[in-house]
Amino acid sequence: MLRAGRPVRARTDLLRIFLRGDDAIHDEITRDVLRQTLDLAPSDVTVEVRDGQVILGGSVEVSSLIPIIERLCRNVDGVVSVSAHIEYRIDASRASSTGA
Repeated sequence: MLRAGRPVRARTDLLRIFLRGDDAIHDEITRDVLRQTLDLAPSDVTVEVRDGQVILGGSVEVSSLIPIIERLCRNVDGVVSVSAHIEYRIDASRASSTGA
């Protein structure tokens, strides 16, 4: 396949037309997912988006919140992948096994 007389080099070239902008993805994750849905402070989880790839950082109270954040972020239109580097203060699996 050619684009501007040159061959397309990657699948991302083909998808770029259909992907949402990184700023729009960042704003939706920050506003809708983290603040409105999960009631997290902006300083709790950082969001970086590059070419639809979401990188999450920061920390949350319990570990069980991390897969929920990842899943909700994956469901945002335009997200290609999610990589979470989020720390937690309480390990939910240990707390539930000790009865706490």
